[in-house]
Amino acid sequence: MRVVLQRVARARVTVEGRVTGEIGRGLLLLQGIESSDTAADGEWLAQKIAKLRVFPDDTGQMNRSVADIAGGILLVSQFTLHASTAKGTRPSFNAAARPEIARPLHELFQRQLAQRLGRPVQTGEFGAMMEVSLVNDGPVTLVIDSKTRE
Repeated sequence: MRVVLQRVARARVTVEGRVTGEIGRGLLLLQGIESSDTAADGEWLAQKIAKLRVFPDDTGQMNRSVADIAGGILLVSQFTLHASTAKGTRPSFNAAARPEIARPLHELFQRQLAQRLGRPVQTGEFGAMMEVSLVNDGPVTLVIDSKTRE
């Protein structure tokens, strides 16, 4: 399971003109799920992300987590995070989990995050064409992968 984490001042997802998720200060998470991922991958990521110190303290050092600042999380499924561009000029998505595997793991990850934070997690709409808008804060962007534990 792979997550691209962006620290944001605000972020929003719309589907066909309808807002499905929106946050102020917090984290936008783009989540890719591959076929071999399990609930344990999501649990590891949820624990890591909830405690990850990427927000500044009073001295400007990154010493606060999204939980510490009572920030929001906007979770967006994105199978393209497991694309391979090794051959040719068209990406292959063979490593990405099929929807019947990915959807339950995505929904479970949302619940795992919410449990760690003690509040709901906003989302996009699984499998839909989404418009994601955000205002980066920093910018701070990290890639975290449960397979490599980094």
